[in-house]
Amino acid sequence: RNSANPTMLEAGYKVNVIPGHATAYVDGRIVPGGEAEFRTTMDQLTGPDVDWDFHHGAIALQAPVDSPTYHQLKAAIERFAPEGHVVPYCMSGGTDAKQFSRLGITSYGFVPLRMPVGLDYHALLHGVDERVPVDALHFGVRVLDHYLQSA
Repeated sequence: RNSANPTMLEAGYKVNVIPGHATAYVDGRIVPGGEAEFRTTMDQLTGPDVDWDFHHGAIALQAPVDSPTYHQLKAAIERFAPEGHVVPYCMSGGTDAKQFSRLGITSYGFVPLRMPVGLDYHALLHGVDERVPVDALHFGVRVLDHYLQSA
């Protein structure tokens, strides 16, 4: 689903003066096809006295799951993890795929890592000690090597 999180606020210039205006920056993440709903929701939440617009915006991308590339990526995973289930995933983070899409290039976020059961992988992302287990990385190298040699 779409999401919106206020991340920056700017108002006033002095502690004892009421600001004449304020600016809020909201990190909005929009699912493919969800821009109209996002705009409607933001209009409802901000009300008629607040103007808002996109500070930075790009269309939400969606890569086809019936393409030869997707099937080859799926086959590479299944070769090394036949018990695995390859499913489409809606990534909420930023990606260079938006720039490639302007050139007509379809991109797939493909990070084949076999994580140990119980590892809180998401807690390791973007931290001061961001890391993955070495065995997970070795698995990913084997899968990517197989994919690249079969593509």
